[in-house]
Amino acid sequence: MMQRRTMIQGMAGAVAGMAAANAQTATPKIRIAQIGTGHAHASGKMAAMRSLSDLYDVVGVSESDATRRASAEKSDTYAGLPWKTEAEILALPDLPVIAVETQVGDSARVAMAAIQAGKHIHLDKPGALEHGAFVAMRTAAEQKNLTVQMGYMLRYNPAFELMMKVVKEGWLGEITEIDAMIGKLADPSTRGVLRKLPGGGMFELACHVIDMVVTLMGPPQTVTAFSTPTRAPGDTVEDNQMAVLAYPKATAVVRCNHADPFGGPRRCFRIVGTEGYMEVEPLESGRGTLALTKAQGSYKKGVQAFQLDVPKGRYDGEFRDLAQIIHGEKKLAWSAAHDIAVHETVLRAAGVWTAGK
Repeated sequence: MMQRRTMIQGMAGAVAGMAAANAQTATPKIRIAQIGTGHAHASGKMAAMRSLSDLYDVVGVSESDATRRASAEKSDTYAGLPWKTEAEILALPDLPVIAVETQVGDSARVAMAAIQAGKHIHLDKPGALEHGAFVAMRTAAEQKNLTVQMGYMLRYNPAFELMMKVVKEGWLGEITEIDAMIGKLADPSTRGVLRKLPGGGMFELACHVIDMVVTLMGPPQTVTAFSTPTRAPGDTVEDNQMAVLAYPKATAVVRCNHADPFGGPRRCFRIVGTEGYMEVEPLESGRGTLALTKAQGSYKKGVQAFQLDVPKGRYDGEFRDLAQIIHGEKKLAWSAAHDIAVHETVLRAAGVWTAGK
């Protein structure tokens, strides 16, 4: 019995020692804070950061607008978090990254302030109202070797990760066309937001699919914008838009419809090439079709449906990737040049492009 007790005590001591060693060598949590609660994705991004408690320690949130702050304080998403001023968050010396979730009109200013304070940033889409401000911010980050992760959620969706692989490896041959649609039935509050935004829904929502078009195809040669407001002439909110992005041997057509009662389930993305096509519908479902003229990877020749597992956390993939970047394990896959090209293309598609502004 004494021998057995001694052995158990020794094992327990060894386990405790290993646990202590592991704790010392474990990757430390990343301290992160959020500036702004006015973006449509703000609460979702905060929920993602807090759910990834093995990766992040959320140390505060800032909101300068009293009404928005009062609303956020009532939400479980922000419960228990310390409220700080923007200046207090920017001044924290042991804070490597900030999530910028302001309304878009203030996002470029806050992002630039964070970069000047030496912080990496997660910046929600589309990043700025004016192109010049976006270019200045994105360029400053590049010069300081700081990461700007744009909040384009399709980048981390499994179906679009597959699509990027399919296109990169040439499974579809030469790309000839893309068709994408993203929409919803906008309530009065959403219409009020769109009314104040130059470019309406194409600027605020369709930027997600435009980012993916540019990821797959690069910057377009030309962009032609169309807008047909559904309630004109009484209400000219840009709620029904289309853009044609022209490439040397392909065209991409992007639609954004905020007057569609089935806009959510109809969201889709289709890419066609000389050796096959791939479509994803609904947009974030992980479900779609892949058609190939010859077998590729684990996919057979012919038309086949696929269903990929989609993480429950809509934004978890973004913040998992960001954690690896902050720890120096990888670099962000999207460059400053790409983000600048996307921002310009979004403005052109929304019909509000003014060079350099």
